[in-house]
Amino acid sequence: MELELEPLRLPSDNQRPFVIAGPCSAETEEQVLTTAHQLKEKGCHNFRAGVWKPRTKPGGFEGNGEVALPWLQQVKKETGMLVATEVATPEHVELAMKYGIDILWIGARTSANPFAMQALADAMKGINVPVFVKNPVNPDLELWIGAMERLNQAGVKRLGAIHRGFSSYDKKIYRNLPMWQIPIELRRRIPQLPIISDPSHIGGRRELIAPLCQQAMDLGFDGLIVESHHNPDSAWSDAKQQVTPDVLDYILSLLVIRDESVTTEGITQLRHQIDELDNQLMDLLAKRMRVCREIGQYKKEHNMTVLQTNRYNEILEKRGAQGALCGMAPSFVAQVFEHIHEESVRQQIEIINQ
Repeated sequence: MELELEPLRLPSDNQRPFVIAGPCSAETEEQVLTTAHQLKEKGCHNFRAGVWKPRTKPGGFEGNGEVALPWLQQVKKETGMLVATEVATPEHVELAMKYGIDILWIGARTSANPFAMQALADAMKGINVPVFVKNPVNPDLELWIGAMERLNQAGVKRLGAIHRGFSSYDKKIYRNLPMWQIPIELRRRIPQLPIISDPSHIGGRRELIAPLCQQAMDLGFDGLIVESHHNPDSAWSDAKQQVTPDVLDYILSLLVIRDESVTTEGITQLRHQIDELDNQLMDLLAKRMRVCREIGQYKKEHNMTVLQTNRYNEILEKRGAQGALCGMAPSFVAQVFEHIHEESVRQQIEIINQ
């Protein structure tokens, strides 16, 4: 289905991308107000703070709940900023509306649960505030879109998406893998949907926030949601991924915002070259698959197994080294040939089973 969307109409500085900033958690009234005033002095228009903070394991700080909502009211009164918080249950929605919260977002664990999303959608009928939906913890675009469709069917039309990366078991540089191809595909599928990036949760470390912000801007994202705390090292949750308002202001001041609407004859010519090279790639792949099918026929006639592990390892090693010499990441080359090999095996199995 197509989403029926209305403009978000949220304040922003024309010299910078749209930004929502504030601490991971609303810890104390003093902490919330101090951070809010510092952000306001740096030109921030939209303040965020987590009121309900269920953690992966029990025992840590899980938010102050309703107690913290008057603090956000006070931020709004004293600074004029719009205030935002996460909601995960119908009760959260009811309380957020009671205290005049301007912007809501739905977290990754909630967006992964269709039952929870339907309960939230039912609770949001009749409200007219912007609602942002974070991607599910697992890399499932259909689940992400489905979560937004449920809200949209309930009448929520001021919708946006938050890209916060995807969980992975393996150790890695990022807390959550960006997997940029997923929000890029979301943009292709629903071009009118605003998408903002959450570099704090993608990176998990404050030194990664600046390059992730720039990468999001280079990909044409509409804005950012960044965790900022007046004293990050003392934060009660996610201390390592928060930055001070001063540091956030410096990061934003260095961003290069590119104009995606500008086209020139030069880039048009280069795109023609890309199209021609893509055609050649498809032709070469078709030829490679024809040879693979001939190999499949040979294996069938000689009662050989389809999968020859030593040969597969040889291909990955040779092509990975060749890719590195050509300026390509070995991991990229490995992924390409893994997919090519998968299709080759599929076609050979068809030959053998005929």
